[in-house]
Amino acid sequence: MVPLCQVVVLYFAKSAEITGVRSETISVPQEIKALQLWKEIETRHPGLAAVRNQIIFAVRQEYVELGDQLLLLQPGDEIAVIPPISGG
Repeated sequence: MVPLCQVVVLYFAKSAEITGVRSETISVPQEIKALQLWKEIETRHPGLAAVRNQIIFAVRQEYVELGDQLLLLQPGDEIAVIPPISGG
């Protein structure tokens, strides 16, 4: 069985509006695929499903695609949920 670790999820802009929080700590398996991690977050905040195809997902300040990439998380790692930013 894969051990769990606590990570900090940071929400920005629209994702913060949807979740109602700017950050939270969650427990997830230390070895988890990027898409499964997103699903864990989405389970807590179903409204995020609306922006799933638009967000930028970052783990330890590095962009990650929502796919089968295996993530090796450490306690305290930061996961960022960043919606697209429009400029003018």
